[in-house]
Amino acid sequence: MGIFSKKKNSVSATTQYRMVTMSREGFFSYDGNLYKSDLIRSAIRPEVTSIGKLVAKHIRKSIDQEGNSYVQVNPELYMKMLLQEPNPYMTGQDLQEKMATQLILNGNAFALIVRDANGMPYQLYPIPCDSVEANTASGYLKMKFRFSNGKTLECDYDELIHIKQDYGDSYLFGSGSVNVLVGLMEMVTVMDQGFIKAIKNSGVVKWLLKFLTPLKDEDLKAKVQEFTENYLSYNTDTVGAAGVDSKADIIQVSPNDYVPNAAIQDRVFVRIKNYFNTNDKIIQSTANEDEWNAYYEQVIEPIAIKLSNEFTRKLFTPRQRGFGNEIFFESANLEHVSLDKKLALQAMVDRGAMTPNEWRSTLNLAPLDGGDVAVRRLDTAPVDEGDDDNDKNTD
Repeated sequence: MGIFSKKKNSVSATTQYRMVTMSREGFFSYDGNLYKSDLIRSAIRPEVTSIGKLVAKHIRKSIDQEGNSYVQVNPELYMKMLLQEPNPYMTGQDLQEKMATQLILNGNAFALIVRDANGMPYQLYPIPCDSVEANTASGYLKMKFRFSNGKTLECDYDELIHIKQDYGDSYLFGSGSVNVLVGLMEMVTVMDQGFIKAIKNSGVVKWLLKFLTPLKDEDLKAKVQEFTENYLSYNTDTVGAAGVDSKADIIQVSPNDYVPNAAIQDRVFVRIKNYFNTNDKIIQSTANEDEWNAYYEQVIEPIAIKLSNEFTRKLFTPRQRGFGNEIFFESANLEHVSLDKKLALQAMVDRGAMTPNEWRSTLNLAPLDGGDVAVRRLDTAPVDEGDDDNDKNTD
């Protein structure tokens, strides 16, 4: 792909797997089986899609010579294009969803920053690794990633966007979900296998006809067919009752059909959903406004802040950050409000708190020409201007 042409970000093919020693700190991700569960995937899908809907913007806050502050949105074209199309293979939404999935399951999400000859970032690649090691032997923090195909990637930590979650055990890495959910997932697997076994056992032999006299194969099959049609078919009047003569004995076979207890199964599912801070209403998209806002503030907003902080400090130098450059992940299109409340936001437009295009975006409408300029009704004014007018009227 041409993204590892630099010596710093070189890739070497290797099949050697080195265990993390005491002088190194390591994090090992799950092998993917957790993501294969329909229960896990349905539990994390609302969070993943919501993070993908966040809109990354380059914000520059500046002060002019007269001391007036102003804000520019996406002032640099290269940064705008990087956030919208981080690499030739995915959009910004794809990158955010990929990193969100890694973050939720592994507690860590990594993306490689590829820079041009002038040191300006122009590509971002998520790193779906199997394991990663941190090494400070050279005096700098370096990360070594191992992939399932046996290849490795080694780069400086400064060239990585690293989002972490459940940041408690390790000094550098977040905590994954595998060790926490392994017991619950084993219970889910056993219950699923119990259902499958019960369904298979429902098709085994339940009645055994033991004839006391030898019969030919054709006569044996005919007798069994006759018994089935006369006594086991729901279309006959004799269903539920059967009679045999002294030529045969009828024996009922009762297979051991184990069906998992529904109450136990529900409790296991609730524990898994509680771990991911979700519930049935969020998963099934039936949550009301208050329930969705609570979910957003507890789950989505903290990750949006982490993304903003990490993208800002890794994509901009300290000097650039000093001049007011930052990356902000906007969540305006995530607001779960009714149409009446969206229409009521016109008051924010009248007071200059929102631009007309920002208001239209909440209604999923295309922007208008000139709609990015904040407007204000004539009967409203900034506080200072209003005080000056009052002073003139008093004079």
